[in-house]
Amino acid sequence: MLALRGRDSAVISQILGQQSINCTECGSVAELAAHLDDDASAAIVTEESLDGVLDSELASRLGNQPPWSDFPFILLATKRVGKRPAAAVAVLETLGNVVLLERPIHSDTLFQAVQSALRGRRRQWEARRHLAELQSAEGRLTQLNSSLEQLIAERTYELSRANDRLTGEIAERERAQGALVQSQKMEAVGQLTGGIAHDFNNLLTVISGNLDMIHRRTTDPKTETQAGHAIQAADRAAKLTQQLLVFSRSQKLVLEPVDLNALLKGMGDLLERTIGADAGVELVPDPRQPYALADKNQLELAVLNLAINARDAMPDGGLIRISSYSADGSFPDIDARHFGIITVSDNGPGIPAHLKERVFDPFFTTKPVGKGTGLGLSQVYGIAQQSGGTVLLETEPGCGTSVSIWLPLAQPAAEPTAGRQSAAKAVQSRRLKIFVVEDDAEVLRFIIECLESYGCEVRYAPNGPDALIQLAASCPDLLMVDFAMPGMNGAELVQKAWQIHPDIPVLMATGYADMNAVGKVIPPECVLQKPFRSEELLAAIDAVIVRAER
Repeated sequence: MLALRGRDSAVISQILGQQSINCTECGSVAELAAHLDDDASAAIVTEESLDGVLDSELASRLGNQPPWSDFPFILLATKRVGKRPAAAVAVLETLGNVVLLERPIHSDTLFQAVQSALRGRRRQWEARRHLAELQSAEGRLTQLNSSLEQLIAERTYELSRANDRLTGEIAERERAQGALVQSQKMEAVGQLTGGIAHDFNNLLTVISGNLDMIHRRTTDPKTETQAGHAIQAADRAAKLTQQLLVFSRSQKLVLEPVDLNALLKGMGDLLERTIGADAGVELVPDPRQPYALADKNQLELAVLNLAINARDAMPDGGLIRISSYSADGSFPDIDARHFGIITVSDNGPGIPAHLKERVFDPFFTTKPVGKGTGLGLSQVYGIAQQSGGTVLLETEPGCGTSVSIWLPLAQPAAEPTAGRQSAAKAVQSRRLKIFVVEDDAEVLRFIIECLESYGCEVRYAPNGPDALIQLAASCPDLLMVDFAMPGMNGAELVQKAWQIHPDIPVLMATGYADMNAVGKVIPPECVLQKPFRSEELLAAIDAVIVRAER
């Protein structure tokens, strides 16, 4: 913080300190520039303190930031009438990443600006880490190539009689290396996508949760209709974030009965946007309405991969036919005898006979480097195997290709509405004392309002360390924690909480989590995926309490 007026510095330090944000006061521009090397996250400065900044050490350091860095400033300015002078505009351009707040400023406005700046800076540090990992991977590949070239040079004379075979092996190795580099890029994109989905799920929890409360409480038919439309839009947005999480491959397989017809219908818009106008898409649902045991999100990913492969197999256009049906079959190492099937067919050139046995191998692809990783079909096969099924391929040169995902048939799941209504009544009758740990203030506010409206007594903390201090003083009936929190994630917090209160029931809410880390601490039935509405929250709480009472 640079040159704040009067008690502004002390007041702002106190406000931010209550949220565990450490502040350092600077007496000059030069001192502020020196602190940029101390892993500072953001700076709060006053406009009048920046005279002469254009030729200062601060301007030089900002101009020499690494490519991943764009240091954030929060500039406190006096309210002006008319345009800002050219000198002031030049200062803003020099600072670059600036949030301009005119005084007087409400504390909530300042806190939200600081939170936004800190989140942006953490994203920059995450990008720095990813860049370092990519550079390290490139270095390892370069070293591998050097070793390979040296080995080839040493054995040139010995292998001269097998020159043709050696040339083929080198070409295959280069193709595999290219596929590996591409897969690493896709992994980095997947991690970034998962982070974006986490933030969207937090926003959608607040939006859909509050819309649901408005929809249930309003007596105005017009307001009820408008809230219903908004809830439908929020549900569509939630589905998009689920597809982002599937792309990032950050979710563990959760098997449940899936309506295959409904799955195809729900993917209609996604398939049309992804496939484009070069190929037509025909959906053929089974009138018998088959249900199969699968992870819905992963199955959507598998169907999408097959559809993209079908499109790429028909560069001049064609028809992709996606159908669902049920059949009986018998396969080695598979217990099921009745299957629900999704088949993706194209009328392309088919797959040559000598390649049929290799299409499901990881990193095998006939596409040019950059056009495919060779992971799509192997991922489809892995999803089917983990779901207790298999994948069958039918193809003939010149007659197109059909790929079928066989999954064990299942009975439809029971309608949960009545159970959720009874869960709400059960939670309301228990008068539970619930401790909530959530770092997103808006999500926390929604959870508190929802639980208090059903008679719960709610205490809360914004992070793990604060939560442990409060838990040491008292034991609630249930602990509800977010997973992705700075410093200490939800799984770590739960383990420490159980050291204080070994029998405390736990519900973990998450929009994006390393489910392997969660699964080591919390069973799947004690995990609530964001975004969620009030009835889903109450049902999850009731299920955890009932489970703990058994």
